[in-house]
This record gives sequence, C-alpha cells and structure tokens, in this order.
Amino acid sequence: MSTKRDYYEVLGVSRDADTEEIKKAYRKLAMQYHPDRNKGDAAAEEKFKEVGEAYAVLSDTDKRARYDRFGHAGAGAGATGAPGGGFGGFEFDLSDALRQFMEGGFFGGGMFGGRQQSGPMRVRGNDLQMKLALTLEEIAEGVQKKIKVKRYAPCAECGGSGARKGTTKKSCPTCHGTGQVRQVSRSFLGQFVSVQPCPQCRGEGQIISDPCPACKGEGRERSEGVVSVDIPAGVSAGQYLTLRGEGNAGPHGGPSGDLIVLIDETPHDYFTRDGDDIVYTLALTIPQLALGDDVEVPTLTGRARLKIDPGTEPGRVLRMRGKGLKSLHSYGTGDELVEIRLQVPKKLSARERALLNELKESENFRAASADKGFFKRAKSA
Repeated sequence: MSTKRDYYEVLGVSRDADTEEIKKAYRKLAMQYHPDRNKGDAAAEEKFKEVGEAYAVLSDTDKRARYDRFGHAGAGAGATGAPGGGFGGFEFDLSDALRQFMEGGFFGGGMFGGRQQSGPMRVRGNDLQMKLALTLEEIAEGVQKKIKVKRYAPCAECGGSGARKGTTKKSCPTCHGTGQVRQVSRSFLGQFVSVQPCPQCRGEGQIISDPCPACKGEGRERSEGVVSVDIPAGVSAGQYLTLRGEGNAGPHGGPSGDLIVLIDETPHDYFTRDGDDIVYTLALTIPQLALGDDVEVPTLTGRARLKIDPGTEPGRVLRMRGKGLKSLHSYGTGDELVEIRLQVPKKLSARERALLNELKESENFRAASADKGFFKRAKSA
C-alpha cells in the first residue's frame, strides 16, 4: 500500500460523503492548518498540503472515482492535478472560511444561530477488507473473480427494519422524529446552540416497540454471499479496489459499508515482475553462447522463439517487445526481459572432458593473462 494516508481519513469524512461535506471538512482543516495562522510551524504546513491534496482529488468527480477504484495509484502523479504533481489544483479563501466559521458552518450550524442539520441519523455499516491473490497471467489480461464474503446483511425476516413483520416503527416521542435534540444557552458572546443525537432513539428518529424475533431488533443478520469483482489488467500488489455497498449492512436499515479488495500477487514459477515488465532467467551452455542458437522460452501467453547471437556473454539482457503486462494507466504493454546466465555442467563424460581440455589450450578459450608490466610496477612500488 501507499505510504500516504487515506484521503477520506485526512479530511475526516466517510467514503459516501457528498461534495458539500467534503468541501466543508476541507475548509475547516485548511483554516486550522493555514500557514498564516501557524507561522513557522512546519508540521502544520505539511498538514495544510496534505489536506489540500486530499481535497483536490475528492472534490473532482473523475479523480475521486479513480481513487476509489485504485487508491493513490489511480489518483495520478501528485494526486492534485498540478503540472508535474506537487501541491496545487485548488483555491483557498481564508475570508470565506472565516465567514463560514462565524455562521456556524464548521459546528453543524449553531455557534451564532446559524443553520442546523436536521433529520434522523442512519448509521452506516462498517467497511470490510480482504486480500485477493492474483497470478501474473491474470494480472496480464485482467480477470473477473467471484469471492465469498462473510458479512452482516439486512434481516430476511423484517427486511432490515428491525420491527416484527407486520408492525411498523413509531416516531420517537423525545425528538418527534428528527433524531436530534437541541440545547440553547446564552453567554456574553451570544447564543450557543448545541445539537446532539436523541438519547432515546439514538439519532434514528424512530423507536421499535415490537422487535423482530429473528434479528432481535437489529435489522441485520450474519450472512455469507458471493461478490463478483472485475480486476483490470496491470494492477499491482498493494493497490485496492472499492466495491460500494458490499460491506456490512447498517443497523436498523442503515446503508451498507464498502468492501475494500487488496490486491496481492502470487509468486510465479518462472517470472519476476519489474513494473510492467517481466523478467525471465535463461541458462545457456558455452557452445550455445559461443555459436549462437535459436531457443524456446516461456511467456505469459505460451511460448516463443528467441534468437541467441554468436558470442553472447552471460549477464546480457535480451528484450522481447510486448510480452509483458498491460499498463494500468496507459495503452502500452511491458516487455519480457530475458537475462542470460551460463549453465556449467557438474558431471562430464570422458569424451567431454577431453574436448574441453583441448579447447582450453586453444587461443580463443585461453584465459587472458594480466599485463606483466603491472607486476613489475607493483614490485618496484
């Protein structure tokens, strides 16, 4: 996974937050960490940049969609939209932030009689996270996977309401269905309005007088289901996909959380991965390297022929174009890199030993001796 913090965590909003929630959270944090209010504070400056980077991605519909699907890798260079990455791609107005602060926009509407958020609260279910192991062949082409998920699902008996079948919930007598209670107090600064979830209905606005016997009023039950996930070609270990609404169902009919699928790679028998390229080690004998050869090597889609030129040295890397992995962020395809190494036999027949001894004495197979002048200079030194 990326070392960057999750952008939703940075702004302190849920993954289903709307544009207005994201904007409000950004303004609050930007005002808190703005350099003009924290002169000389390097930590605050970094927080300010981090908040700006998160807002630049989550406030843009396309960038947010890519981020939700692929994480930081999908957000692009710098994740802000600024040329070459870095910090940029949005505007910040401190006076606007201060005005919203005075109007109560940062406190749910209420410091000096500002607007309030009303309506019952529906508790969202928790997100789930799981790893999905993929082979290089699956990563090369993309694949659809079906995965089993154990989670809370809406109760089949009551449909998720929590009330016994045939009965309905009643409006909370304390908050009259709003899900909130207000307390007003006065001081020399003016009128303060505190808005809290209703203690009787816990912010839901309704109460259950006759709970469902199957889920005991919870509105959800343990379940195991199968979820299909489409994996695009070119993903890497550590990236993740977010499946909206496939997590735990919320209590009493609340919205479901998300399922976060972490990508993992299964070690391959032949290949190692280097970005979009794959690396294969090919062992060849001295005759093959000296005389050249035409050999068969494995690829992700089968086998291919590879020409070995005469005089090829161990350690050389030959490139097979387009035999690697499809790129996740472009239309290109990586290559297969074939690294040549020398294969030395451990056992020799009498004839093989005789032939090698004969070759050892020939000019082309004789080891290069050091310059005699070097030894003279070393001795005098």
